Formats: sequence, structure tokens, C-alpha cells
Amino acid sequence: MEQKLEKRYGLFTAICMVVGIVIGSGVFFKSQDILIHTGGSVLLGTLAWVIGGAVMLICSLNFANFATKYSKVNGVVDYAEAIVGKKYAYTMGWFVSTIYYPAMTSVLAWVSARYTLVLFGSSDITGGLCMSLGGLYLIIAFVLNSLSPKLAGKFQVSATVVKMIPLLIMAVVGTIFGLANGNTVQAFQSGSSADASSIFAAICAAVFAYEGWAISTSINAELKDSKKNLPKALIIGAIVIISIYIAYFISVTGGATIQEIIQTGPEQAFKNILGNVGGTILYVFVVISCLGTLNGLMLASTRSIYSLSVRNQGPKPALFGEVSKNTNMPHNSAILALLLCGIWLFYFYAANLNDTQIFGVFSFDSSELPIISIYILYIPIFVLFIKKEGKNNTFKNIVLPILAIAASLFVIFAAIYAHGIVPYQNAKEAGKFSFPILFYFIVFAVIMALSIIFYKRGSKEKTE
Repeated sequence: MEQKLEKRYGLFTAICMVVGIVIGSGVFFKSQDILIHTGGSVLLGTLAWVIGGAVMLICSLNFANFATKYSKVNGVVDYAEAIVGKKYAYTMGWFVSTIYYPAMTSVLAWVSARYTLVLFGSSDITGGLCMSLGGLYLIIAFVLNSLSPKLAGKFQVSATVVKMIPLLIMAVVGTIFGLANGNTVQAFQSGSSADASSIFAAICAAVFAYEGWAISTSINAELKDSKKNLPKALIIGAIVIISIYIAYFISVTGGATIQEIIQTGPEQAFKNILGNVGGTILYVFVVISCLGTLNGLMLASTRSIYSLSVRNQGPKPALFGEVSKNTNMPHNSAILALLLCGIWLFYFYAANLNDTQIFGVFSFDSSELPIISIYILYIPIFVLFIKKEGKNNTFKNIVLPILAIAASLFVIFAAIYAHGIVPYQNAKEAGKFSFPILFYFIVFAVIMALSIIFYKRGSKEKTE
């Protein structure tokens, strides 16, 4: 008899999953990146957050509409299968299982390690110590989600509550502090020398910070009354996230000068507003916030290969489709997910952080570029949904998908414009350029080619 995943999560956990997966590291370290890209302009930075939030909200509204119609094991893959077809769903499932989830999870492991080391006064945030701690965090998240999924869910709720503390404190106290000392007004009046490429890079950074909302659909099969609760969680979660991100970004500039934030991140603003002790306590909450996001991403990763296996697709469906009777978790799928996360963590370290730049010209930002692919893969879903359901409801089934297509195309354009040709930063390579988009798509093509091999092998086994 086939073991199925237990319906263990309610609406509050689902909302916490949406908010908890998205809110974490991105709002903290991407705020710094956005200020760098916009030349210190808070006005342009706020615009980047608004545009990124609009993209997330538009797509969330569409996914909320999908969730009322389709439900199986993995929301994104379910929608692709119901709307486009089984082959396309397999392609989507393979991509999120081998590239999207593990790449995002590995970056969150590094960010969690980075903020942990900063908290303890270490400057080794790009070296081997940081990578080792990131690997340890991956293993801890894997163990938590594999052996005790209910505990992982409780940690997700707790971490979501904890991570709101620094954001809400800064949103209120930071704004008052900034208005009183004039920093906030001055920050909005500051000019910018940013060009179009830099502004698009800021938008890409904001989109990354918002990314993860769709990952919460991976608990579709474990959510009570999912067709009712998942749409509510997506919409409520999206609105909460956008409001908090914009409020935090504006308020953090009230606690420190733009230059201080660019150089040290939010830590100096925390200490300026709350003192050394208060600032340090708030920074502890930031670390917990990052770990909560990591936990949510690992939760999705451990179930991703399983979602293919239950469709009798991918490598060894019988093996990776097994669900433990003791923990009601797909252990083999979880182990493979941990391995893939480890590989992507090594790549991120070697290509983006290590001074030796092991991959050289083959380096690309694995934190942002996979987002291009996910929005490319969304477009056929939105297009065929209009064709399939357009007659039933003009606004929900035609207008919203068209807006989502436009938003997806904008994200793709912005990412290609910002990351297409990038000058080397080191003096030895001055005047030379790399092509990260090109090399990302080479890696993408190779990994997706493997999916065809496994798909054909699975189809052959079915006919024998």
C-alpha cells in the first residue's frame, strides 16, 4: 500500500511558511546590495523594492487562483502538469529539484553562516570557515526536516515570529530615530549616479529577496484543506512581506549613514539606535531569521525529488518515492536533496566567494540567475491557463495571467541586462569582461539534458 504524506499543517503554519521562507536573509543583505547598485539612493532603492514586490504579488495572486483548482504533492509541479502537461511538469519538477531549490538553499546556508560569524566578530565571511559552517547548517536543517517534520514546522513558526522582531523594531524605532536626526530625509534627498544596468541589478536583488513565496506550495499535500488555506496563505503572506520590506529598508537608513550601511550592513544601524547590547541582541534575531529561511527552503528541497517519484518520473522512482513509516518523510529524496545542496554550496563558494576564483570565467551568481529560469518556466503556465480557463472568469483567468506574463518578462529582461556582461573586479583582469548569463545557461542546459535521459528511461521501464 502506498504511503502518503500526512495532512499536518494548518493555515497559520502555511502563512508562516510563506512569510518565513521569504523573509530572512534577503531583506538584510540585499538592502545593502540595493544601496550599492543605486549609488546610495534610497528613493531608487525603494522603487526597486516596490517593483520586486509587485512582481511577487501579481504572481502570488495567480498561484492562489491555481491553488483553488489543483492540488496534489508539489504546488508548482501540480500546476504545470494540470495546465501544460505531464512532460512539462516533469521539466519544471526537475529544474526546481536540481537547480532552483538547492541553489537557493545553499546560498541561505552561506548567509546564515556569514551573519553568525559577524555576530561573533569573525571577518572570515568569504573563506573556508564560513563555507564549513554553512555546510553544517545544511546538515542540521536536513536532520530537522527528515527526522522530525513536525518539529521543523514548529521551528518555522517560531523563527517567523522571531524574525519579525528586528524588522518591526527597526520599522518603528528606526523611522522615529531617522526622522528625529534627519537621516531619513537626507537619505531620500541624496542623488545617484547609477546607470540603467545598476538600477536593473537593484531590481534583481529585490526580486531575489522576495523569492521563495512559491516554494511554500511544496507543502500542498501536507496542508489541511489546501484549496482553501493555500490561496489565503499566499495572498496574506505576500502583502505582509511587501509592507515589512519597504518599511525596514526606509527605517534602517535612519539609524546610520548610507555609507555605513554600504560598508557594514545593518549592524551599525542596530547599534546606533539600540546601543551595543541592544544592537547585538537584535543581530541574534537576524541570525535566527536566516536559519528560519534556510529551514523552509530545506523543507521544500527534501520533498522535491519525491514529488517526481510519486508520478513515476525521475531517477529511481521506487527508491526516491519511499516514505518512512516512522517519520512519514521521504528519506531517500531528502538525502539526495542534501547532496545537491552541498554541491551548489561548493559552487557558490568557489565561483563567488573564494579569492582564487576556481571557476574563473565560468563563474556566475547562483543566488540570482536561477530566478531567470523559473520565470521563463512560469510563462507557458500562464499562457495556457488563459487558453484553458479564460472563458470562466475574465479578471482571474485572463487579466491576472497577462499581468503575470508581463511581470515575468520584465524580470527576465532586468536579469539579462544586469548580468549579461560583467566587468572583472580585480586589478589583474581590468578591462576584461565575463558573461555569467551565458555560462549559467550552459550549466542549465547540461542539467536539463540529464532530465531527458531519466524521462526516456522511465518511459521505457513503463512499457516493458
